[in-house]
Order: sequence, then structure tokens, then C-alpha cells
Amino acid sequence: MGLMDKAKDLADKHDEQVDQGIEKAGDQVDQRTGDKYTSQVDRAQDEGQKRTGAGDTQQ
Repeated sequence: MGLMDKAKDLADKHDEQVDQGIEKAGDQVDQRTGDKYTSQVDRAQDEGQKRTGAGDTQQ
């Protein structure tokens, strides 16, 4: 099993925590940039959460 396979497996097993981490990271970017790039950050969060694993918990 390669490194990418292991990372995908880990993301699948801990999807809720990964999605929450993506959300918190995006919120930090918004805070540090004064919400200047909110729409781009939101799109990046959504795409990241879609790709974190089976059983996505975020809309």
C-alpha cells in the first residue's frame, strides 16, 4: 500500500474530523484576510471536503 493509499484510507476513516479541520482552516484564512477572499475560501473548503473520503459529513 502506497503513501497516497494510506492517506486516503486514513481520510475515509476520519472523514468528520478532516472536514472539521478544513472548515477551521478556511475560517482562519477568512479571519486573517479580513474576509477579503471569502467566496474563494468557501469554494476551496467545499472541494476539499468533497475529496476527503467516503461518508462526507459537511454539505
